[in-house]
Parts: sequence; structure tokens; C-alpha cells
Amino acid sequence: MLRKLFTALCVTTLAGCSSLDVDHYRAEQPPFQLEEYFNGQIEAWGMFQKRSGEVVKRFKVDIDARWQGNKGVLDEQFLYSDGTTQQRIWHITKTGDNEYTGAADDVIGEAQGRAAGNALRWRYTLSLPVDDKVYEVQFDDWMYLMDDGVLMNRSVMKKFGFTLGEVILFFRKKP
Repeated sequence: MLRKLFTALCVTTLAGCSSLDVDHYRAEQPPFQLEEYFNGQIEAWGMFQKRSGEVVKRFKVDIDARWQGNKGVLDEQFLYSDGTTQQRIWHITKTGDNEYTGAADDVIGEAQGRAAGNALRWRYTLSLPVDDKVYEVQFDDWMYLMDDGVLMNRSVMKKFGFTLGEVILFFRKKP
């Protein structure tokens, strides 16, 4: 009896975790084209929150983004609130109508993205160093283009299907 109850609870929980499809935002404006927004100089501010809501790290990012044809390079320079720095260089390819793939040195495998309306969903596995260990964590990024060159990003970070925390970012294109 207990096993059946546990199985039913697991199935119900997993069914509740089904994610919204990016097509839900197809009619939203302004339209988000990754290769148009991430082309030029962009600055961003963000924070990482544990699942409890506690903010454990804040950061600023300067991004130099360039596209040639269907290929783009995003050079991200991070400055964290504790004074540490990091660089991530994304190599992105537009593979179809509003579909993208990406790679970076600390990304395991290939990132997958798709845009519709003002939204982009970007999913990947990141090799994340924490103290003396390195963890493989899954990111589910949702980006929403607002007015006046502002882009909002909410990322859920998971390991083994359990939410570890969230990253919230605000991007602004430099004039």
C-alpha cells in the first residue's frame, strides 16, 4: 500500500513538473531574435538564489557579441560580488527558424534554444565548480525581451531533477 502511494505521489509530482512550451509566447511583442539582440555591447546584472530564496552571489556581466551569417560568438566577462572574475565564450549557431545550438568550454554537450514571440528558452548542462568539487547541473533559461533594449532572464538550476536555485539576470544593450 505504501509503495503504491509513493508511486502515485512521484507520478503526480513529475506530471506537475511539465514545462511550458516557448510557443505559448508566440503572439508577445517585441519579437526576440537572439542574433539581433546579442550583437554588439551588452551589460547585465544578476544574482544566484538558493531554493530557500537566499541570495548567495551577485554579479555583473559585460558581453561583447558578434554574428557572421548564422554563427555568433558571445564573450561574457563576469565580475562577482566577492571580487572573483570568470569568462565564458559562447559559440552559437542558428540552426533553423528561431532555433539555436550553443557550446562553451564549461557546457557539457550542446545547448539547445528556441524562440517564439518575445521569449527564448535555452537549456544546457553546465560544469559548475563549487569549493573543491565540480558538479554537472542543468539550466533551463527563459529570456523575455522587454521594451527599450531590456532583456529579462530567469534560470532554474537543477541536479538529479531537484531544484538547487535560480539565477535572475537583467540585460541592457549599450547604445
